[in-house]
Amino acid sequence: MAPEKVTITVRLIRSFEHRNFKPVVYHGVNLDQTVKEFIAFLKQELASECKILPPLKQREFYKLKIIHQAHKSKSNELVLSLEDDDRLVLKEDRTLKAAGVASETEIAFFCEEDYKTYKANPISSW
Repeated sequence: MAPEKVTITVRLIRSFEHRNFKPVVYHGVNLDQTVKEFIAFLKQELASECKILPPLKQREFYKLKIIHQAHKSKSNELVLSLEDDDRLVLKEDRTLKAAGVASETEIAFFCEEDYKTYKANPISSW
C-alpha cells in the first residue's frame, strides 16, 4: 500500500506579540513519517529555501501545533490558539497521521519559549 500524501500549510511564526508569520504550503507530505522526521525536513527546507527571508531563517523553530483542519471551525486568535495544547501540539514520536494531521491541515511551526512567554502574557504589540 502506497503512503498517503497530502497538502499541508505550515505557518512559520516569527513573533507572537507582533503577529508576524509566513505561511508556506507543502505538497506531497507523507503522513506515515514521524513528527520528528517532518521537523527535520522543515528545518532543511528553511535553510535551503531562497523565498524565506533571513529573519525567519535565523529563528529556532522546533514545535508544531495544529491550527486548523479542513471543514472544521477556526479559532478567533490571529496567530495561534492558546488552548488545547495537550491535544493540538504534535508529539515527536508519533506519525503525522496518528497526531491528527490530514489533508489541508494548517500547522504552526514555532519556538516553544516564545510561545510560553506569550501564553503567560498574551498582549499584542502593533
